[in-house]
Amino acid sequence: MTKETAIKLFNERKIRTHWNDDQEKWYFSIVDVVGVLTDQPTHQGARNYWKVLKSRLNKEGNETVTNCNRLKLLAADGKMRLTDVADTEQLFRLIQSIPSSKAEPFKMWLAQVGRERIDEIEDPEVGIDRIMETYLRKGYSKEWINQRLKSIEVRKELTDEWEKCKVQKGQEFAILTDEITKAWSGYTTKQYKSLKDLKKENLRDHMTNLELVLNMLAEATTTEISKEKKPKTFVGNRKIARQGGTIAGNTRRQIEAKTGKGVVTKQNAKQLDENKKKEIDDN
Repeated sequence: MTKETAIKLFNERKIRTHWNDDQEKWYFSIVDVVGVLTDQPTHQGARNYWKVLKSRLNKEGNETVTNCNRLKLLAADGKMRLTDVADTEQLFRLIQSIPSSKAEPFKMWLAQVGRERIDEIEDPEVGIDRIMETYLRKGYSKEWINQRLKSIEVRKELTDEWEKCKVQKGQEFAILTDEITKAWSGYTTKQYKSLKDLKKENLRDHMTNLELVLNMLAEATTTEISKEKKPKTFVGNRKIARQGGTIAGNTRRQIEAKTGKGVVTKQNAKQLDENKKKEIDDN
C-alpha cells in the first residue's frame, strides 16, 4: 500500500482539514477520522468514541494526545467551533491505537514503511532503487529521474558542507535555501511553491529539467565557494548562499535573453505531464 492509497480511504467521508501555511502542515479533524475508521453512524457517536479513546491514551501518557492542537473548523451547524486536530505524524500514531478493520491498512502500510527505512539504513543503494521505482510509477521519464537523483546528491553535498560550517538544521538550513532559491529564480522557496500551486510537496519534484539544472548549479556553486571561503558565521554562510544563487541567476537570465521565454514556470508535475500527453495526442 502506498501513502496515496492509504489516504484515499478517507474519501468516502468528509474529513475536515486545515493547511497551516507558516508550518507547511496539514491538520486533520480527529473526530472525523475516528468516525470514518470506526464506522460511527453519527457525528455524536464519533465524538463519544474519541472522548473515550482520548481518556484512555491520556492515562497511558500518550504524548500525541497531550500535544494535539485545537483549531476552529466549520461544524455541521455552520459555525466555526474549536476541534481537536492532528498533523500527519500525530494522526498515524492515533490510528495505531484504533482497533478497526479500516485502520488495519494504515497500520500495515506504516509497518512496511518502517521496514523499508531500516533496509535503506543498512544498504543505502536499496533506497536509491526504491526512489527510482517510485518516480517511474508517478510517470516521470528516466531522463528526468536521473537528473533528480543527481540533484539529491548535489543537495546532500551542500548540507554536509553547511554542517561542517556549524549551520543548524531546520530554520537556518531553510533560510540559506531561501537565499539560494531567491538569488537564482527570483522567488523564495515558499513563493516558488505558491507559483506552482504546491503545499507540502517537494518543490524539486515539480521542476522542469532546466529548473533542476539551474537549482543544482546554484547549490553546487554555493558548496564550492563555501569550501574555499570556510565561513565561520551564519552571516558568512548567508552571503555565500546568495553568491552561489546569483551565479545561477545570471545564467538563467542569459538563457531567457537567448530563448525569449522564462525559465521558471508555474506548471507543476501534473500539469507538465498533461501538456506532454497533449503534445503526443496532437501529433
